[in-house]
This record gives sequence, structure tokens and C-alpha cells, in this order.
Amino acid sequence: MMKATLACLSIAALLGSCAPALNPPVTGRIVNATNGQEGTVTFSPGALTTRTGDALGDNNTTIQIGGQTYGGRTVLLDASTTVTVRPAVDVGFGFGTGLYADPFFGTRVGTTTQTRAGLRTGNLIARSFAAPNRTITCTLQVNETYRGIGDCTGSDGARYALQF
Repeated sequence: MMKATLACLSIAALLGSCAPALNPPVTGRIVNATNGQEGTVTFSPGALTTRTGDALGDNNTTIQIGGQTYGGRTVLLDASTTVTVRPAVDVGFGFGTGLYADPFFGTRVGTTTQTRAGLRTGNLIARSFAAPNRTITCTLQVNETYRGIGDCTGSDGARYALQF
């Protein structure tokens, strides 16, 4: 029995470690604010989840704009918040059957807490694959459904708007 329990816990831990990869890829658009040129941005599965300690990992985002392809890394910070909700009064009553089943009536005043996902912030740093080497850096805001916006700046001073 103990071995079966440990095996189930091990499988659950293994599946939990794969959870970020189960998120679908997200594709959006990037627009040069100066000349209106449009391109695409693709976030690999799991790129828009909150992760810690892997800022030096492999590229998880691709940008294509102006005949250039950029590869980079997106890192987001967690922004879940705990909110205290104070209900005014809970009222209940009921009936039962049996030897000691008396009708009851009661009230309760109390507080409850809920955790709500907020906008996660983060950044994207991408570098072109071809010469001349260029970079694009972006600040991002992402919601719990992996949709968001960003403001980007190229190494040449160009400004970009990002939607996904």
C-alpha cells in the first residue's frame, strides 16, 4: 500500500513538473510604431507562465519583423493576490429526521479569503539570428489566459507595440 502511494505521488510530481509545457503556443503581432511595419511574435508552450530561476534557459520566443528573425527569452513574475472578502451575514435553516433531528436556524458573520490572478509583468529580450546583430527588448503584461500587451525598443532606437 505504501509503495503504491509513493508511486502515485511520484507520477503526480512528474506530471506537475511538465505543467508549463502543456500550455499552448501563443501567437501575436508586433508593429513598428514609426513606420507601421507589422510582424509576428510566437511564444513557445509554457513561455507565458510564471517561472523562477530559468532566465538563462533556451529561447522560448520568436519575433519576425522587417525581414529579420529574432530569438529570445520571456520571463514573467507572479502577480497573484489574496483578497479578503467580508460577507455581511450568512443565514441558514433546515430540518432533519431521526431521534435528535431538531430544526435549526443560524447566522454567521465572518471573513473569507480568495486568491485571484492579477496581471503578471515580465520582459522579453530577443536577438537577431543574422548579421548585423540587433536586439529587441520588451516589457510585458500578461493575464491568466495568456493574453497581453507589450512595449518594445530595438537596438536601433525603433519603438514597437506588441499584442498577443
